[in-house]
Amino acid sequence: MIERMPTHCGDDTCPSCVIAGDFIFLAHHSGAHHTGGFQSSSITDQMEASLESLKKTLESAGASLDDMVQINLYLRSIEDFRQAREVFYKYFKNGFPARMGTTTSFLDPACLCMLDGIAYRKRDQQQ
Repeated sequence: MIERMPTHCGDDTCPSCVIAGDFIFLAHHSGAHHTGGFQSSSITDQMEASLESLKKTLESAGASLDDMVQINLYLRSIEDFRQAREVFYKYFKNGFPARMGTTTSFLDPACLCMLDGIAYRKRDQQQ
């Protein structure tokens, strides 16, 4: 069974995640999509907002950050990598998911980072 969760960014063509069996495929999450703009230009603030958004989406699917098996980190600037990396310690207390990082440009010029990834949780563990 495939379940598509509602959008988190105001784009109907982009569900926040798609649940397929025991896997949760997470769409892009960046800070402050819900406000229509970024509240801070700090990479640390945007990483925290992105991870909070990811956490909220996972909770809506009956999962948590502990269920993440892979995360992709997209940065506007490679110079932000070390600061962005440090934020992972605050959110992943029980081990880190496999991670890939790359740089790219974003549709919103104020965006400094974006995350997507894959989580795994047994359907019978869902609340």
